[in-house]
Amino acid sequence: MDVISNSGDVERIKRPVSSILVSQNQPEDADSQYYRLADKYNLKIDFRPFIEVEPVDIKEFRTQKVDILNHSAVIFTSRHAVDHFFKLTRELRLDIPTDMKYFSISEQTANYIQKYIVARKRKMFSGARTATDLIEVLKKHQEERFLLPCSNVRSGEIPDFLKANGYEYSDAVIYKTVASDLSDLAEVNYDMIAFFSPSDINSLYVNFPDFIQNNTRIAGFGLSTAKAIIDRGLILDIEAPLPLAPSMVGALEFYIREGRS
Repeated sequence: MDVISNSGDVERIKRPVSSILVSQNQPEDADSQYYRLADKYNLKIDFRPFIEVEPVDIKEFRTQKVDILNHSAVIFTSRHAVDHFFKLTRELRLDIPTDMKYFSISEQTANYIQKYIVARKRKMFSGARTATDLIEVLKKHQEERFLLPCSNVRSGEIPDFLKANGYEYSDAVIYKTVASDLSDLAEVNYDMIAFFSPSDINSLYVNFPDFIQNNTRIAGFGLSTAKAIIDRGLILDIEAPLPLAPSMVGALEFYIREGRS
């Protein structure tokens, strides 16, 4: 079997994988790539969100003194941000101008915005998949006044870029990310766990403060998730996206295939 090096400079043998826990909701699409991966390699794949999202009420939002209409563009980094932004604007009875621009971290998020607006009447821009991709798009729009709707726990990559480069922008905490109750998983073991945000890692330790990785393989999507994994002293076995595997499923398959060769 192959031996791999990870970010912690510890060598790990690529072991065969038969069970995976994905820290997200189960896909509603019966054609999901996760189901195809499970069938192809005879895997047990379970889905369990490690975090829950709660809205910030209007009273709490107003204490931030953020004027939404004083911005010319909104940056969305997740579907949660989209849902809670439009919910908040309805509750505030705001009429969003038709010339408001929308920037999304991915095409999927951009498509999701169309749940709330008519896309052909709006100016919309998106990155390919990651914060780094979106930053390349933002570089072409330095004249905008950006609003970044976010949770109480967020990645600093985009706001750090905006601040460092003198952009006009405001953070607006419009929802809270809290740890889910995972106590029923205390005696359940998986060969691999796939994480998608630093909040997922925080939830792991809120639920299991004495978690020991042992032979559990850990996958992380995005730079901020990878950093959170490493900062906890864990071994990051799979860092997604990869150049030839832009999705988590693709990165998982690459590892699984190599482990069985």
